[in-house]
Amino acid sequence: MSEIDDILIRQVELALMEDVGPGDITTLGCIPDEPAEAEIFVKSDGVLAGLPLVEMVFHQLDHKIKMEFKKNDGEHFTRGDTIIQIKGNRRAIMTGERTALNFLGHLSGVATLTAQFADQIKGSKTKILDTRKTMPGMRHLEKYAVACGGGENHRYGLYDMVLIKDNHIASCGSVKKAVDQVRNYLKSDDFKKRFVISPEDVVIEVEVESEAQLKEAIACGVNRLLLDNQTIEGLSRLVKTARSLNPEIKLEASGNMTLDRVAEAAAVGVDFISIGALTHSAPSSDFSLRIIA
Repeated sequence: MSEIDDILIRQVELALMEDVGPGDITTLGCIPDEPAEAEIFVKSDGVLAGLPLVEMVFHQLDHKIKMEFKKNDGEHFTRGDTIIQIKGNRRAIMTGERTALNFLGHLSGVATLTAQFADQIKGSKTKILDTRKTMPGMRHLEKYAVACGGGENHRYGLYDMVLIKDNHIASCGSVKKAVDQVRNYLKSDDFKKRFVISPEDVVIEVEVESEAQLKEAIACGVNRLLLDNQTIEGLSRLVKTARSLNPEIKLEASGNMTLDRVAEAAAVGVDFISIGALTHSAPSSDFSLRIIA
């Protein structure tokens, strides 16, 4: 079993523990222990994400439950579409209903919002990225949903790349001092003991707030710049300066990115646009389960 599979299984176990606890009083009290058929259908338009979680939910309650998926994660759905047909124990289906729909609705909502942003910049070379602004414990699931919606994943955590931000710079005294200290750490025994990645493979990104910081970061030879909370005019100026100094450096825009604004940001020539709202503000898609036999 992979580390990701283990994370998903534990997430489902915690969700069922939270909702079901020692048992579903209502279902145990009035629903017979017999076979049933059900379907999950959708009452909104969007992009699908979360089918593996639905499957895990029902299989943890009854491993004999059979599911037929009418669509795959990453596919568009339309209001009224049947997404899953389910056959199995009536009690297990009814007990798992809300947990399964919560996963499916939230993750499809993330995928749907991501697709809307991706549609706004279609035809450009810019890629939509997520951030670490995820619900605690849900990061792998939400980043999976972003990928289903046509986005790409930024770093998964604090352990897989370097991102020197404003507070790091303020604490160290300058961009150069922060970059130098990070590079020294990448050569240290502590780094070798803690991490399995090679220092040469660690991407170093620096958040810059001004042209002076941008020039300082580029002179340090970093891999990527984060241009945060800029106006479109300010973003355009920084992109032109960065490209004139190093045409190969990767540029990421972030901060207050809306569906109305994202196309303008892409048009100035950044490589990435990172959007926290993909995971922290996505409206849930509307799914329902109904017993049909």
